[in-house]
Amino acid sequence: MEPDFNFDRVIERYGTDSIKWDTQGRDIIPMWVADMDFESPREVQDAIIERAGHAIYGYTVESAGLKRAVVDWLSRRHNWTIDQDWIAFAPGVVPGIRVLLDILTSPGDKVIVQSPVYPPFFRVTRESGCTVLNNQLIYENNRYTMDFADLEEKAKDPQTTALVLCSPHNPVGRVWTKDELATLGNICREHGVFIISDEIHSDLVYKDYKHTPLASISDTLRDITFTCISPSKTFNLAGLKTAFVIIPDPEVMERYEASPLPKQATVFGGIAAEVAYSQGERWLGALLDYIEGNRQYLKTYLRENIPQIVDVENEGLYLVWLDCRELGLDAEGLERFMLDKAGLWVNQGYTFGSGGEGFVRMNLGCPRSILEKGLARLHKAVNDLRRAM
Repeated sequence: MEPDFNFDRVIERYGTDSIKWDTQGRDIIPMWVADMDFESPREVQDAIIERAGHAIYGYTVESAGLKRAVVDWLSRRHNWTIDQDWIAFAPGVVPGIRVLLDILTSPGDKVIVQSPVYPPFFRVTRESGCTVLNNQLIYENNRYTMDFADLEEKAKDPQTTALVLCSPHNPVGRVWTKDELATLGNICREHGVFIISDEIHSDLVYKDYKHTPLASISDTLRDITFTCISPSKTFNLAGLKTAFVIIPDPEVMERYEASPLPKQATVFGGIAAEVAYSQGERWLGALLDYIEGNRQYLKTYLRENIPQIVDVENEGLYLVWLDCRELGLDAEGLERFMLDKAGLWVNQGYTFGSGGEGFVRMNLGCPRSILEKGLARLHKAVNDLRRAM
């Protein structure tokens, strides 16, 4: 591994006001929130340090190169050509989704989500005054697929006006194929359902798979799709609160820009995003290799030492979805087991909605030594649990 990309290096994060590390104590290994324990690309660090040296951090306008960097990234990485005028700013993907729901729906409407899925989807749907319609994913043979028959039934409902898609899917790790996305998109188009596509994990895809932006498939799907992206997961920049919403419809764009949501990146967030998208590709390639190595280590370790826990076959993300139902614990018991017995802080599956019970989400975006320590703790805890049964 190149010296610039030493992902094995353990960086002390306690005492930095880290949500991940500073909220449970030093006896717990945090492997939950989607926040990696790696330094962001050196080019990003240097650009922020240089700007900080100016020592005046007043109001800023968007740099001439920021939207161009987004356009070039989407073209280069995902073969998707967009117009700069389609790009709007958001301080995060979730706030962007919330504003889009306010624009595209009315109170009392129904919004489709596909559980088990990123928990804020449920919250922002309810905050917009809408009812959640759950098109639950199908779990068979250690893999998830969409239930298109159920989706069609829910999309037919005249009160259904939007679907919030997670692509790639968090937490189950599916990188939806072009055919799957086209089928979903065409069902929504036929029944007048708008699609808000959260594609924040689109850059974190393993070698044998390819992310397809839903809006890139056809002009007709582009016209009903509003895509949310961010460099935050890709380059570990979540604290800089920078995301983008791709809005091809000028009327929706006008209403989005009229919303009270901040419309400019922070002085450091804009710089970080522009430099990451324009100069961070080598770093990302090295990161993906490292994450795949962690993924293989986890897979082998569970198979050889903790066969009671099954890792769901995923195709991207640095998050893994673990089937713990063989442990025989209820939701509260599994939560206490992971925290109190294994000393691990992971995301509990029930928080991801129906179908998540008995699962946990684990973060592999950490040095291998931390993953090894966490799995060793889990191994001991499972062995102690089995002896106590």
